Amino acid sequence: MNEQSTAVQVKILDKEYQVNCPPADQEALIKSAQYLDENMRKIKGRGNIHGAEKIAVMAALNITHDMLRKNRMINETRHSTAQQVKGLEDKIDMAIARSRQLEI
Repeated sequence: MNEQSTAVQVKILDKEYQVNCPPADQEALIKSAQYLDENMRKIKGRGNIHGAEKIAVMAALNITHDMLRKNRMINETRHSTAQQVKGLEDKIDMAIARSRQLEI
C-alpha cells in the first residue's frame, strides 16, 4: 500500500514545524517531537547553553547517546540469551542421546 503523506504540525521549543508524514506514522512523529521538546527544555533550563541551534545539537547528541547505549544493551542481552538457548539445546540433545542409549 502506498500511503499518502499529510502535513502534521508539531511544536518544539515554542516553535511550530510542519512535517509531512504517512498517517500510520503520525502518532510516532508527535511522540518523537514531544520527546525532543522535553529534552531541549531540560537543556535550556540548565541555563548553560544558549541558542536554539546549540540546544538542538546537544539534545540530538544526548538522544543519540541514549539510543546507542540502549542498542548496545539490547545486543548484549540478545547475545547472552542466544548463548543460554544454545546451552539449553545442548542439554536437551544430551538428554535425548542418553534416552536413545537406554532404549537400545
